[in-house]
Amino acid sequence: MDLDEARTRILDAAEKLFYDRGIQSVGMDELRTTAGVSLKRLYQCFPAKHDLVEAYLRRRDTRWRAALAEYVAERADGPETRPLAVFDWLHTWFSEPDFRGCAFINSFGELGATSDGVGRVAREHKRALLSYLTGLVRAVPIAEPGELAVQLALLIDGAISSAAISGDPAAARHARTAAERLMAAARAGTEPGTEPGTAGASRK
Repeated sequence: MDLDEARTRILDAAEKLFYDRGIQSVGMDELRTTAGVSLKRLYQCFPAKHDLVEAYLRRRDTRWRAALAEYVAERADGPETRPLAVFDWLHTWFSEPDFRGCAFINSFGELGATSDGVGRVAREHKRALLSYLTGLVRAVPIAEPGELAVQLALLIDGAISSAAISGDPAAARHARTAAERLMAAARAGTEPGTEPGTAGASRK
């Protein structure tokens, strides 16, 4: 087994164990056994556990965002529906039997206070997601696309956390409904709960 194959097997084992049970509860010996590599080979690929944790998170970030973008590109029938397709993908993800929430929120909760690397990767993931959402929203003729993208990102994080705790994928549907309302308000150039053309009238 060469180093590339060993690295892939170790990352596969880390993804399953870290995501299912958390990072701190999984030791390097268990990772070695699950990956089917020697302890020497494990440390050749990842000299310290924090190196493996960061590599696991970076690979998951790449795969997670690619899966989301592919789904949206295939399922959405135009710019108006692409932001909402994000929430349809979330529902599919939440329905998977091994869904355990956001790996980046989970990892930051465990290690963010003590690991600069984990904190950095988690923030990069959230920034990349926000950038993707901003791109989707800018393709729709709405007011303040940057603000709407931030709101959608918050809905996504809330839905992920809610679904992970409750075990109910319907959180994605509720978040989608909220996203539709925010988008409708943004298209009208209003704030939620106001009539078109009345936003800011009380401040004149």
